[in-house]
Amino acid sequence: MAKILMIVAQSGFRDEELFVPREVLEKEGHSVRVASITRAKATGSRGAVIQPDMAAYEANPEFFDAIVVVGGPGSPALAENEDVLKLLRGAAEKGHVIGAICLGPMAAAKAGVLADKRVTVFPDRKAINVLRENGAVYTAQPVIVDGNIVTADGPASAGQFGAELAKLLKR
Repeated sequence: MAKILMIVAQSGFRDEELFVPREVLEKEGHSVRVASITRAKATGSRGAVIQPDMAAYEANPEFFDAIVVVGGPGSPALAENEDVLKLLRGAAEKGHVIGAICLGPMAAAKAGVLADKRVTVFPDRKAINVLRENGAVYTAQPVIVDGNIVTADGPASAGQFGAELAKLLKR
């Protein structure tokens, strides 16, 4: 089965955007690891505290079949982290699945992997502008699959987001 890396903000990731898709993917038999900017404990916006398996700079995109950026109010910081952007670029170069939910697509856009792709994001003006500035085609829908890219608009779409990622990983 597939190996998936989910990237969360050190502070302010959206709890259910990590836990719901991870549960869906693990039920399908996939292996899920979690990274953040550092190995220090990461805190969700709803109070969850997790211990990341690795820091983003330690992750190798060749080892994973999918890289998923978890959203939440802290996730715009991921779009400013060069280690996260390198992971996304590396995964795209290998043709691996890339997922991003809520404000997570901002990081994928800044990494340059959403150019000419139909995508969605949490309906925030700044987030939509970041996507458009980086060549993405923003569409206001809950979940969008374009090639090997899956994007979702927020926590209410977390289950469907996980299911779409699982579908892509079965190929």
